[in-house]
Amino acid sequence: MSLASSTAPAPFADLVAKYDGPAPRYTSYPTAVQFTPDVDAEAYRGWLAALPAGDPVSLYLHIPFCARLCWYCGCNTRVVNRHEPVGEYVQLLLGELALLQQALPARLKARAIHLGGGTPNMLSVDELAALFGALANVFDLAADREVAAELDPAVLTRDWVRAAAFHGLNRASLGVQNLDPKVQAAVNRQETFEQIEACVGWLREAGVRSLNLDLMYGLPHQTTEATLATVDAIARLRPERIALFGYAHVPWMKTHQQLIEQAALPGPAERLEQSEAAAERLASEGYVRIGLDHFALASDDMAVALAEGRLRRNFQGYTTDTAGTLLGLGASAIGALPQGYVQNVAQELGWRAAVREGRLPVARGVALTADDRFRAEIIERLMCDLAVDLDAVCARHGRTVSDLAAEVAALAPFAADGLVRIEGSRIVVLGAGRLVIRSICAVFDTYFRPEAGRHSRAL
Repeated sequence: MSLASSTAPAPFADLVAKYDGPAPRYTSYPTAVQFTPDVDAEAYRGWLAALPAGDPVSLYLHIPFCARLCWYCGCNTRVVNRHEPVGEYVQLLLGELALLQQALPARLKARAIHLGGGTPNMLSVDELAALFGALANVFDLAADREVAAELDPAVLTRDWVRAAAFHGLNRASLGVQNLDPKVQAAVNRQETFEQIEACVGWLREAGVRSLNLDLMYGLPHQTTEATLATVDAIARLRPERIALFGYAHVPWMKTHQQLIEQAALPGPAERLEQSEAAAERLASEGYVRIGLDHFALASDDMAVALAEGRLRRNFQGYTTDTAGTLLGLGASAIGALPQGYVQNVAQELGWRAAVREGRLPVARGVALTADDRFRAEIIERLMCDLAVDLDAVCARHGRTVSDLAAEVAALAPFAADGLVRIEGSRIVVLGAGRLVIRSICAVFDTYFRPEAGRHSRAL
């Protein structure tokens, strides 16, 4: 099986014209679009009961509160001006933990805890203590556990960092996005480099061993020059990881994005220019490019995992977490179990009602088929390694490469444009092919319907 391909990749304008359609981000396969109410609380309870008692799990806790509304945000969160809703939410989160404990077959070991949001540092120091105390009551927290949190620099304090470090915080992610004041004003997120620098200092002082800083491209009024200026400033802080996300403009899904002036958004070719210029600058600063949108110092766990073929992808993006089970808690949280995926009620009021009524607050999910697992491995390897050996994957799933004849044929346009090379049963993504990796993966997605309008644009 082979395809001829040109050696020169298509220029940005041609890529945009040909491949700038909607595509999933493939943080799972099947994607959340395929979740249905057929997987409910009772199905989840059965899946939990079947978990092997000796296998470690990872935990994700969603904190859906922010102190400010960032107009670009695609997360499930809301702005609060009083702390009472946060405190009430934490009490219900403890209630969900108790419900989960009743459904688990044993006291499982937890190797990783991720606090996401929203803004987890909206929690008070006392609420952090209550939450981690409850987690320690339900799970056997591994001594070498990874504890990570997504943080908003605008409301982060040194005292909060110290308290979180006491409970094991050893990884943190700070949202920066862009430091250009004009861009910040256009998305309602103002902060200075000095604020970011102070937060980094507090985290380092507390012994947090790995820092990630989130940057964005494609924001209103953003230019390549502004992107590079932000990259240069952030690189001076030497975070272990940097994420460079493209802004996804989906105002039909996130109505607050209607506050963004669409005419001020860079076009697809400008977005690609910003992305690639930033990637080149980060490479010159010693960062290894990882998958679609991450960068890491060569000594970081993520870069090491990439080099060793151990990199994974889940709902938090690229990860080194090898646990076979991710348990999600909180409104909209997604869990991944050997049997499939589950998602809690997305609307906070519905989630609160379910927990108060003593019900596991699962709203939907999807049970994995053998074909799902087969395709999920192909897509994950492409997203992580930018390469996959179809023969090897087929052998692990009792399939043959001939089962993928239509998919391989569908790669012909990518090969002709110098974006992939096919060597026997091995697919290798080349150069600019990284930019359209989501579209390449979609070839293997039997559920994907580009006309459905459920995904952001690939470029």
